[in-house]
Amino acid sequence: MSLDAVTLEVLRNQLAGIAEEMGHVLIQGAYSPNIKERQDCSTALFDAEGRMVAQAEHIPVHLGAMPDAVDIVLEKDPEPGEAYILNDPFTGGTHLPDVTIVAPIDVDGDIVGYGVTRAHHGDIGGMTPGSMPAGATEIYQEGLRLPAVKLVDGGEINDDVLSLVLANVRNPDERWADLRAQLAANDRGGERLIELIADHGRETVTDAFDAVIDYSRERVESELAEIPDGVYDAIDFLEGDGVTDEGIPIEVTVTIDGTAVDVDFSGTAEQVTGNMNAPLAVAKSAVYFVVRAVTDPDIPPNEGCYQPVSVSVPGGSLLDPTHPAAVVGGNVETSQRVTDVLLSAFAEAVPDRIPAQGQGTMNNLIIGSRDGDGFTYYETIGGGFGGRPARDGMDGVQVGMTNTLNTPVEALEAEYPMRVERYALRDGSGGDGEYRGGLGIERSVTVEADATVSLLTERRRLSPSGLRGGEDGTTGVNLIDGEPVPAKTTVDVDAGATVTVKTPGGGGYGDPEERDREARKQDDVDEKA
Repeated sequence: MSLDAVTLEVLRNQLAGIAEEMGHVLIQGAYSPNIKERQDCSTALFDAEGRMVAQAEHIPVHLGAMPDAVDIVLEKDPEPGEAYILNDPFTGGTHLPDVTIVAPIDVDGDIVGYGVTRAHHGDIGGMTPGSMPAGATEIYQEGLRLPAVKLVDGGEINDDVLSLVLANVRNPDERWADLRAQLAANDRGGERLIELIADHGRETVTDAFDAVIDYSRERVESELAEIPDGVYDAIDFLEGDGVTDEGIPIEVTVTIDGTAVDVDFSGTAEQVTGNMNAPLAVAKSAVYFVVRAVTDPDIPPNEGCYQPVSVSVPGGSLLDPTHPAAVVGGNVETSQRVTDVLLSAFAEAVPDRIPAQGQGTMNNLIIGSRDGDGFTYYETIGGGFGGRPARDGMDGVQVGMTNTLNTPVEALEAEYPMRVERYALRDGSGGDGEYRGGLGIERSVTVEADATVSLLTERRRLSPSGLRGGEDGTTGVNLIDGEPVPAKTTVDVDAGATVTVKTPGGGGYGDPEERDREARKQDDVDEKA
């Protein structure tokens, strides 16, 4: 059966609407500020074959990795009435705090699709509150590992699995509330897909799955055909792995051949002792994100977007580590550097589409009670976006592989024993250029209880690079009570300690001498110079 253009467009939007509504249910139903305020979660709809047919525009590092999680669940031969929970980075996950739930959707006992949710939980056990210890050297230190197991069986909660999970995490009531929100979102996705099939017929909807995937693939292929064929190389470095400060190279070769792109990470460092290793699913997420960014971001995101893209990563490397490597920093920080190096490679091919480097870090700040059963606070802090080919970079935004909001000051202070002392743009932190880099942020919080503080950050030594003659952005700084601390550190602090994170600015684009005179005057007014 072939779908006419109007029917295809209607069904495409309805499928996307299902994924978006799942996201709304998850965010509105969650208890933790990290999900209900910052929206650190993602939702997607898959067909019965495990192909992603629609996703909500949430977190890039989540969404490109979701297909691997679904593949793992399909190996379990799921049945209607079940829901599988997993977070193991070596079997479909990204890092342990990101918990995925995959639930079959059935019509009269036949599976027609899967609802999938992924959410960053404020704690999943491990050696430090928040489950993101800077000094971890093996995954056992980072928290509870969950292979794909049944959280729901026969339509009922599997109490044995749930009890095991909640016995190994801090704030178990909050964890269970967030898991319920994920289950509710999956249920909503199932209800809406069943309604869609009732309205249009099963054959029409399953044909629509094929059609939207084909449509996205053809759109991506058309965009790739406009990029000059060739081989484009780039290299960039991480600033250590949390155990040593030695630079860690990430090297990429991008080959454009007609309507296909091959991305090869040969030359990238071997896996490291610390926790900056990134599972292969994370590396693929970064590749898919960049390909979407340099083609047409309005192409409907689904399996078809990825079909023209091949990714090669050496086994046992930083981007495809072997068990039991620590990986919690790889998902949040290494993914950012992979994005940077890919954009640098594509800048050789399509220079008019690529901005200067943004802050290149998520500035992960984790603060948790030392009494073991108190609060756990997690935040990624925005910074400067790189100057663009025809426009300044944005100030104080998330860049690259994350797309979360901030925690509002009022919500933060109501939820945690913490007080925000300063939250402001960081004057002068963006690189100069014809188009300036965006400003970083300064965020200072005083902790009003004895706590453990973990920081996982980058761009503290190596500046975000300018492009086409633009100047570099300013590096970030981490302080506790006014004293500098390392980019990656976990320390205990007493009540009254003040933690300050000054995030990097974006690099500038183009020769500063070419900047518009009126824009220069406005820079002085805005204190950007």
